[in-house]
Amino acid sequence: MKNILAAIDFSAVTTDVVEHAARLAQGFDAALWLVHVAPPDPDFVGYDAGPPNVREQVAHEMRDTHRRVQDAADQLRAKDINVTALQVQGPTAETILREAERLCADVVVLGSHGHGALHRALLGSISEGVLRHASCPVVVVPARRESR
Repeated sequence: MKNILAAIDFSAVTTDVVEHAARLAQGFDAALWLVHVAPPDPDFVGYDAGPPNVREQVAHEMRDTHRRVQDAADQLRAKDINVTALQVQGPTAETILREAERLCADVVVLGSHGHGALHRALLGSISEGVLRHASCPVVVVPARRESR
């Protein structure tokens, strides 16, 4: 195993995804790619890239998530893990699959948010889309259930 892609979205499961991917990278002496997929630019009728206030907000969010991906990579580098942080824009599942191919990933690690069947039926599931179309093994880290 040479390359591991860990897709992170800064949700509650992100810490577990990073931990699982880091253990795999250490165990197999593999390179780890932390990939955050930012949503594509919003389309506005009559505007090229949207009104200025929307462009500024999107730019702010992109800078913030880029910093967060870099910070996560820095923490792993401190543990002697060979890690590269990437932020790319696009539709989430398709972008993860494209990056996995581009990086020649031997495995993809991503999280499941644990949404129910209705949510998946209406909005789809990123992890399910990646699982169905990936050309390499996929490790899905489940969201932790809160104790009641």
